[in-house]
Amino acid sequence: MKVRENMYFKAVIFDLDGTLLDTLKDIANSANSMLKGYGFPTHEVNSYRYFVGDGVTMLISRVLPPDKRNDDTIAECETVFREIYSRSWKLNTKMYEGIPELLDALVEKRVKMAILSNKPDDFIKLCVRELLSKWSFEMILGQRERIPLKPNPYGAHEIAENLGISPERFLYLGDTGVDMRTAVNAKMLPVGALWGFRPPDELRKHGAKALIERPMELLALEP
Repeated sequence: MKVRENMYFKAVIFDLDGTLLDTLKDIANSANSMLKGYGFPTHEVNSYRYFVGDGVTMLISRVLPPDKRNDDTIAECETVFREIYSRSWKLNTKMYEGIPELLDALVEKRVKMAILSNKPDDFIKLCVRELLSKWSFEMILGQRERIPLKPNPYGAHEIAENLGISPERFLYLGDTGVDMRTAVNAKMLPVGALWGFRPPDELRKHGAKALIERPMELLALEP
């Protein structure tokens, strides 16, 4: 990657969990609370780095004991998890260091911003409304019924089409292999956030073209 003064990119799509917001502890505590209620074993908070990223149904499937991973149990536990998380999602959740400064800089440069997450759509919009309302995002998309989850490029292409900007002019910032594959599938530039949930090897393996250690490093990237 090269460095230049003015960004080539016209828009940035952000993942939410592990990229803009550190949500891990509240997700872990809510899921563990659900597991305790059923008498199931719980997991260390750090283990949740590898449970999240593919939507809430997959999260619940991963945290349940292997012999309990049937459709009925997953559906019931997902309902309980959603109820618990809706009450406790922001006890520890906060923006990562450097994110406010990055968002301010992108606004100043008139770079359009959007958020695409596998988090349920109602939760992602709640998170943004409560913690990121200072900034204007063109679109905020989470998990929706009958819409494929990332890494399917549907959501990324929906954003590009609505903004009237070709996918090649988008930079996609995320912290998991799912995010990198989404960017690759959508023909956007995949950039890995090293402050997030997954290690650099995973990000590189799934197509990251750049890895950044601090949010403001995003401003120096070009293809």
